[in-house]
Amino acid sequence: MKSAIKFSTEVADAITAGNPLVALESTIISHGLPRPSNLSVAIECEEIIRAHGAVPATIALLDGVVHVGLESYELEAIANRDDISKASIRDLAIIIAQGKSAATTVAATAHIAAIAGIKIFATGGLGGVHRGANESFDESADLTALSQLDMTVVCAGVKSILDVHATLERLETLAIGLVGFKTNRFPGFYLTDSGFDIEHRVDSPDEIASIIKARTAISTQFKSLIVANPVKKEMAKARHDQILAAGLAKAAHDGIDGKAVTPFLLEHFHTASHGESLSINTEIIKSNCALAAEIAVALK
Repeated sequence: MKSAIKFSTEVADAITAGNPLVALESTIISHGLPRPSNLSVAIECEEIIRAHGAVPATIALLDGVVHVGLESYELEAIANRDDISKASIRDLAIIIAQGKSAATTVAATAHIAAIAGIKIFATGGLGGVHRGANESFDESADLTALSQLDMTVVCAGVKSILDVHATLERLETLAIGLVGFKTNRFPGFYLTDSGFDIEHRVDSPDEIASIIKARTAISTQFKSLIVANPVKKEMAKARHDQILAAGLAKAAHDGIDGKAVTPFLLEHFHTASHGESLSINTEIIKSNCALAAEIAVALK
């Protein structure tokens, strides 16, 4: 598979030199943030990683080619082209064979990053078990992927539109590691506290690096480690819950289901909150990029 990957010049040089790398997903660029702020946020996130001593490796598929690290014109293409679909792991081979283009989800990004030898990944919020999954069986492929990959994922918990309790149960069942960064409460994306405890807390990137090394020493690294990093300035919970309830009702009324639900609800949050959710989402990914870079540096 490595022969099917195109590395950017910066990432290729970092691999050769043994410099720390941080993987970034591209779905947040193409589907998670509106134009033109999506491109400026993507550029800023890469700069944050560089400023903290690591090298960014944004992952995407362009015209049938897997890219690990994007040149500036390729980043612009992911942000601005209208033919960018959304690819999870099951879609990768199809899109490659058909010569199409796609942004990668958490699952697909982690899969490609692992193949490329990148161990640290920064994202916004994970996918998980959807509300009503006991009837719909709607569960994100993120969980399955992370139960099979050696990856440390820095995120703001799982998206608050999900069934958080059920997702935490699945993380335990799948033996996916979980630590809270400077918190004993599991964050809920727009919220610093989803209402659930975290058993293990860490307070520094060095401590996380030590855990990663210990995982390798006892061969538990083939299940991912989630570092839950709560957003610094959250949305008011009452406002959040009101917007979520209205969004879920609208999605049900409009027949929105499957992988269309998440982008639908995120857009609903953006509109209903008059941009507050977008501002929080942006701060989430920036904060996670900084922490991921610090972990990558500490690990090296």
